[in-house]
Amino acid sequence: MPADPVILVVDDDDEVRIIVAEFLEDFGYSVVQADGGATALRVLETTPSIRLIISDIRMPDMSGIELTDRATAQWQALKVILISGYFVAQQVTRRFLRKPFRMIDLESAVRAELGPPH
Repeated sequence: MPADPVILVVDDDDEVRIIVAEFLEDFGYSVVQADGGATALRVLETTPSIRLIISDIRMPDMSGIELTDRATAQWQALKVILISGYFVAQQVTRRFLRKPFRMIDLESAVRAELGPPH
């Protein structure tokens, strides 16, 4: 039986990352975290069950856009949700949530990408 899908939450803001991860865990999803793009790529290498990346766009070491472009080039089945308080949806080509977002909107976006938790 395949492993339940895992969500990778990437944000250099510890508070935002932890709140998002805890919400998703409370909702029933398995979650791993990374504090930046380089760390996220290492986590992807070691956690093959990751099916969705939720990433901030503006981070110091690597933008969320660069991270998700690199990740989906290597793991084509990955789904992506980008989050940011600095960009508008027209500037990105992936599913996007503008910070601050409501948790119900996050839940809806995750369900659209992965379906309900198992």
